[in-house]
Amino acid sequence: MRLGIFAKTFSGNDPLTVLAAVREAGYDSAQFNMACAGLPAMPDQIPAETIAAILDAVAATGVELVALSGTYNMIHPDIAVRETGLRRLGVLLDAARELGIPLVTLCTGTRDPDDQWAHHPDNATPEAWADLLAEMAKAVALAEAAGVDLGIEPEQANVVTSAEDGIRLVEAIGSARIRFVLDPANLFEIADRDTARTIVAGALDLLAGRIAMAHAKDRNPDGSFATAGTGVVDFPDFFGRLEVVGFDGSVVTHGLSAEEAPGVARYLAGLLRP
Repeated sequence: MRLGIFAKTFSGNDPLTVLAAVREAGYDSAQFNMACAGLPAMPDQIPAETIAAILDAVAATGVELVALSGTYNMIHPDIAVRETGLRRLGVLLDAARELGIPLVTLCTGTRDPDDQWAHHPDNATPEAWADLLAEMAKAVALAEAAGVDLGIEPEQANVVTSAEDGIRLVEAIGSARIRFVLDPANLFEIADRDTARTIVAGALDLLAGRIAMAHAKDRNPDGSFATAGTGVVDFPDFFGRLEVVGFDGSVVTHGLSAEEAPGVARYLAGLLRP
């Protein structure tokens, strides 16, 4: 396993500046965001010189780009918003292919019209699920054409809230391009350490073989998010179980400040087997 971090943890809109900060903080991989290259996260187009600058930054720093953020609200109540997001996803998938990035991450969506990470009671309706299936089928077609995988993350505020939901989606779509990003802190809202460990273990068992990337974020006992290693998630157990199921990708941390990043890198590195 390798250690990674959200590139957006570090300020800057120049890829070399950002990836140099990633390396300096102790990480050898990153989940990239086009904002780190001076563009919107979901741009309408990506100039050739931007692709070249990112490739040059990777070569100069040795930081591997393991994923590219491509999140948009896949079940937004306004169909026009979905159509715009899907078109921009296609732009990012083509960029990922050019950059040699194997995974573009998605947001399975919410009926909340303003915040794609906000829960809405209609997320659990059959209509929301049907809209997700229709949108995901279109996204998979784009991914197949680009030769890039899609990473979906079970997330309490979105349609896919659990590993069980994720498997249901895979079975409905039937594409090997659908992979999973597993963030233990997004599998529950409020839990004690023992309950959290059980939930995470169950998700790993269900998703084994389809996990493309892991995230390292934590939860406080009150449900608020926390820096990895400071909450109820049992990270030694999580890392051990990732190894047991054969995961050999990047564990990418986020939700922390640039100042916290080196310390979290040291903590997570201590959990990796020599």
